[in-house]
Amino acid sequence: MIQIRKFRMTALAEGSSFLALLFVAMPMKYLMGMPRVVTVVGAIHGILFLAYVAQLAKLRTIHQWDNKFSFLAFLASLLPFGPFVFDKHLREKEVGTN
Repeated sequence: MIQIRKFRMTALAEGSSFLALLFVAMPMKYLMGMPRVVTVVGAIHGILFLAYVAQLAKLRTIHQWDNKFSFLAFLASLLPFGPFVFDKHLREKEVGTN
């Protein structure tokens, strides 16, 4: 379904922004003295995180996702590489709704 595909794209963007924050922006701040990079990348990541959580809440209601699946989806957004690992489960949900 289009809504799940949109959520998957948001999840992958959020996961990418988190990795950029951790492995690019933070080293640039502390090793190169460039704190502005964290401000910019952090703001982008924050917006994507909020979009992820909002879409998760909406899809949980629409598709009646159970508490366990919804919690794991949320947990994935908090862990580095989590959205990429969890994407397999979202693909299964996407295929199952067609």
